[in-house]
Amino acid sequence: MIPLNSLRRACAAFNRLCQRKCIVRACSNDGSGKKSDIVVDELPPEQRAFKILRDEFKGYFKPKSSEVQEPLFPNEVDILVVGGGIMGSSIAYWLKQRAPESFTLGVLERDLTYARSSTVLSIGGIRQQFSLPENVQLSMFSAEFLRNVKQNLSVLDFDPPDIQFQPHGYLFLASEKGAEQMLKNAEMQQELGAKIELLKPDELRQQFPWINTDGIALASHGLENEGWFDPYALLTALRRKAVSLGARYLNAELVGFEFQSMKALPASALSYEPVNHALVRTPDGVVRRITFAILVVAAGPHSGEVAKLLRVGTGNGLLESPLPVEPRKRYVYVVQCPDGPGLNYPLVVTPDGVYCRREGLGGHYVCGKSPAPDEEPDVGDLDVDYSFFDKAIWPTLAHRIPAFKSLKVKSAWAGFYDYNTLDQNGCVGRHPCYNNVFFATGFSGHGIQMAPGVGRAIMELIIDGKFVSIDLKRFGLERFIHQEPVKEANIV
Repeated sequence: MIPLNSLRRACAAFNRLCQRKCIVRACSNDGSGKKSDIVVDELPPEQRAFKILRDEFKGYFKPKSSEVQEPLFPNEVDILVVGGGIMGSSIAYWLKQRAPESFTLGVLERDLTYARSSTVLSIGGIRQQFSLPENVQLSMFSAEFLRNVKQNLSVLDFDPPDIQFQPHGYLFLASEKGAEQMLKNAEMQQELGAKIELLKPDELRQQFPWINTDGIALASHGLENEGWFDPYALLTALRRKAVSLGARYLNAELVGFEFQSMKALPASALSYEPVNHALVRTPDGVVRRITFAILVVAAGPHSGEVAKLLRVGTGNGLLESPLPVEPRKRYVYVVQCPDGPGLNYPLVVTPDGVYCRREGLGGHYVCGKSPAPDEEPDVGDLDVDYSFFDKAIWPTLAHRIPAFKSLKVKSAWAGFYDYNTLDQNGCVGRHPCYNNVFFATGFSGHGIQMAPGVGRAIMELIIDGKFVSIDLKRFGLERFIHQEPVKEANIV
């Protein structure tokens, strides 16, 4: 950037030189390198102006490189967000959208290709059919945010974001055992404004003739604001908007923190160890230190590891209780069935937890299921177990939707849930031991759809000091210390 004082001096010099003859020193054109006198007034006006300004600003303008030059790695930021997936990017967006010039913000992400990101590997579902009112409210806000995504996330000189939202709803099926809970959930959801309908077996057959209703006592069908979208497109839009507002994405891996030791009270034996320094390793192997005032942990399935680096679960007092968030591997299978259901096919969730939705119009479908607790696969890799489909998914699909008896598996992938082992619910709030450390993680598979609402909630906690839009106090980390789960029943 050109200093303002230099610009003023140049303009003043230009005005003076345009009013009188002035001799400037310049190199001759014969290549000898000798100095010669050139009278400015003898040059055409446009060349005269260019020459004066060029000489005044010599050194400020540098030739453009063929590659984009990365900014220097910062030594300090006001707010450091750990995790550049959809949750961290939403938090960055909301903070910078609220106060773009008030603070510096860095988003730490170790893999900016997002090759193993839970965001990119998600199926991108959104629904209001939850058992807790907080989750219903979060999802309803997210649906509103997505409806207005072009207004919310458009950036100058870029095409408006297109997240490919498919508003085909969710269809939950319940047996006699689950019908009472479904009815209770539906009453709460409708009171909060969710548009759903309950269907008895005969109504279900009439509306969706391709389904086998044997053993089904009740179904819950989302009529508005439910379906699926492209999570990578939303991540890209959130990140691009956050950057346009001043956020910086830092390509580095968190490796530790530095703590200070100070007395809790002058005459007290108790000590308090605040944290304001993060140690990160850049792709070239260099370990750097970043000083921050506020830390937000939104590292998805790796949030438990970050918590351990903060001594959560290994310290004393309020640090004795660990953050119960760990990676859980989930498989997603793509199948083809030319005779399967067409447009009139919502995302179906069976009583035993198998889900399936349409993918395009070519007879392709995406399906999966969370394994039983004693069948959890190894999380050391993202390899797919195709036998899990044969024994746990295909029998249910073939029974519930007879056309799927002839389906063929075309491909598959695996991703990680940020699984909360206590109650499968989100962790949103300040850590009781650190007044400058916040968490937004542990949504156990529904974090993608909650991200816009959770990002806003973290912004409110940091800037307003409290939840303003949706009260998420029950999602705070105090429940881990007291072992008081807030159970979400509708986990897919």
